[in-house]
Amino acid sequence: MSRLSTTVGDVALPSAILTAAGTAGFGDELAAYGDLADLGAVVTKSVAAFPWLGNRPPRVASQGVAMLNSVGLAGPGVEAWRREDLPALRRRGARVVASIWGRTAEEFAAAARGLAGAEIVAVEVNASCPNIEDRQSMFAHSASATAAAVEAAAPAGVPRWVKLSPNTPDLVPIARAAREAGADALVLVNTVLGMAIDVEGRRPVLGNGGGGVSGAAILPIALRAVYECRDAMPDVPIVGVGGVRSGRDAVAMLMAGADAVEVGTATFADPRAPWRVARELDRWLARHGESVTTVKGAAHE
Repeated sequence: MSRLSTTVGDVALPSAILTAAGTAGFGDELAAYGDLADLGAVVTKSVAAFPWLGNRPPRVASQGVAMLNSVGLAGPGVEAWRREDLPALRRRGARVVASIWGRTAEEFAAAARGLAGAEIVAVEVNASCPNIEDRQSMFAHSASATAAAVEAAAPAGVPRWVKLSPNTPDLVPIARAAREAGADALVLVNTVLGMAIDVEGRRPVLGNGGGGVSGAAILPIALRAVYECRDAMPDVPIVGVGGVRSGRDAVAMLMAGADAVEVGTATFADPRAPWRVARELDRWLARHGESVTTVKGAAHE
């Protein structure tokens, strides 16, 4: 085993560095910048059981070291993604984690059914989307709704990773509920709610008003979420995501308790970021005589 290899539950990965949903496209878009087979896995942009146009533009804006987005989960739907995008990823030798979303538990189930038998290593249940059965609240802000989404994803027939929101004071209880409902791993965390204002135009910058904040600014938030969930649930597999843009950031995420780390927003500025972070992590581990498995959770010792 290499210094970078890890496991997320029953999923063995040759590298602890993965892409993050929403930042690497639906297929092999990043293949021009590195070998997808060298990454732990490619996590796809979230797809629903149906095609979805998303929010009105503008959808993305920069705000200092952070990025704001309100893309609105635009996508082609599971059937089209499986037919048109998944084969290209598989030809590249990528291990694929398919991210799914829905507005109801049944929509999550429909997306999961569409993935049954697909060549993927896991499904990432994006619980950070509106639940129209519960007055437009977010699945990941409710323990029962999160559990329902996790249970609904079972028809995919692969390990279920649930992506949770940092925008709740009840993250640990919600994470527990997800685990009890059958989640094989937690993905911590999704974007933080935020907004930017065009002061000359006197209106929100994003077409949908507010959006999600990602990038380096949310690394401390993600680290705390990983740390608290690892502290509360020592045996739960965790994938850390949020603001990672260097090997040292990845080390911090592992020490907080993550088994693997996703690189997301950094890819927009540098499409080679996932491979660069992996190289930097590998060099740090080599210098210190460590491996991913030996540094995992070190901040709890």
